[in-house]
This record gives sequence, C-alpha cells and structure tokens, in this order.
Amino acid sequence: MKLLGRTVLITGASSGIGEAVARAAHARGATVLLVARSETKLKALSDELGVRAHHYACDVGEADIVEELAAAVRADGHEVDVLVNSAGAGRWVSIEDAAPGELVDMAKVPYLAALLTTRAFVGGMLARRRGWIVTVNSGVSRAVWPGAVGYASARWALRGLDLALKSDLRGSGVGATEIVLGTVSTGYFANNPDSEDKLPKIARIVPTVTPEEVADAICKAVERRRGTVIMPWQMKFVATSSQHFPRMNHFMLWLTGARRRARR
Repeated sequence: MKLLGRTVLITGASSGIGEAVARAAHARGATVLLVARSETKLKALSDELGVRAHHYACDVGEADIVEELAAAVRADGHEVDVLVNSAGAGRWVSIEDAAPGELVDMAKVPYLAALLTTRAFVGGMLARRRGWIVTVNSGVSRAVWPGAVGYASARWALRGLDLALKSDLRGSGVGATEIVLGTVSTGYFANNPDSEDKLPKIARIVPTVTPEEVADAICKAVERRRGTVIMPWQMKFVATSSQHFPRMNHFMLWLTGARRRARR
C-alpha cells in the first residue's frame, strides 16, 4: 500500500519512534494524524509539518477516550488507511517491586491501547476493504530477560494481538505488520534510569538503531505488505534461537541478566 495520498494515524506520536514515523509518512505524501497525551508536543510537531498534519491529544489506554478519538477523527472527515500502534510505556522492574497500579498501566499501554485503537478504526478499513495495522513491539516479545515482568508480559500480549489480527483479517483486504525491535535510541532509558541496568549483557551483540531507521522500515513494510519485520538483523538471531533453542536462550538471558536484590 503506497502511502502517497493515504491517511496514517500514529499513536505515541509526540516523541521517539512515533514522531519519526509521522515525519517519514508525511514525507512520503501521507496525511498524518498525530495522537499522544502531550498537547504541547503534538501541536508543535503538527505546526512544523504543516499541511496534511493534524493532532489529537488523548490517552489511548482508556476505552471511552479512544471512542471519543475515533468520533473526532470521523467528524474531521478523515478515513484512516494505516494505523501505527506505537504508544508504549513501562519500566523494567521485578514483579515484587512493581505496584499494582504500575502493572495495570503497563497493560494499558501498549497492549490495551493497541487493542482499543485497532478496534476503533478497523471497521472503516473493513468497509473499504483496504487498510493496514502496524504493531511496534520489543525484542522481549521473543526473548524474555529477568527484571521486567510487567513490561515483558505486555509485549507478549502485543505479539498475540498481531497474530490474532493476521488470522482474523485474512482475506479482508486489511493487513497487519509487527515490527520487532532491539534497543532504539529514544529517551526511554533517560526516562526510566533503573531499566538500562537490567538489560542482559548478551544483548550487547544487538546494535542500537535510530527512530528514523525504524520509521523507514515501518513505511517500507506497509508499502511492501510485509507481515513481520525484525531489526536489526542481529535481533533475528535472538528471535530464531528463542524459537528453536528456548532453554538455551532463556538460560543465557538469565545468566547475563539482572539479579534480584537480597531480601531481609
């Protein structure tokens, strides 16, 4: 699906991967609908991009708010051709150190946010028999490391959502792409300073990619109708080893990963 002349809605568009996708899709001639919680950042990006850029400040982790978003988008005359579920949050923390509310928030964004936003816009795609849904996911959805239970389980739920969509939408004219990433040079570690220490040492074999590289890969995946993208290429080795040699994979991630603090 060529992006020229299409309408692309991006969640998490105020920074990082979401912002980069918005810029890349806009540069390819798409109308971009920018969605995130920060009104200030969204407006600044929308003003910068100018024509064919519109913004909607909301929390896509809440069902009623997502319905309001969909109604606002329709009222503005937009038909979403491509949905990019890029909103993500959550720090890497052991299960006993995470407050119940924090675990709920990790489930809301990214998983419930992607599920609810997809439901809100897939109906129009099905009616037109044309559309594409992109799920931005983490490498932890293939290989789990210690010290990130809430974060990891939410990303596995995203993986399940993508697989379920591929099955459910087969033959409908609407497709789905999951993009699986290693470390991306966003502000994640700066915003979650305790998380970087929990990255397993073996993960250093996977180089960091930029948001712009990810955005370019997402746009190409939509245009070429690719179902799964894993990047960088070293991440494919991690995913393959997890699939075919799960015990070895889990052991190496545990061996080189974070250790639980001793309790008194």
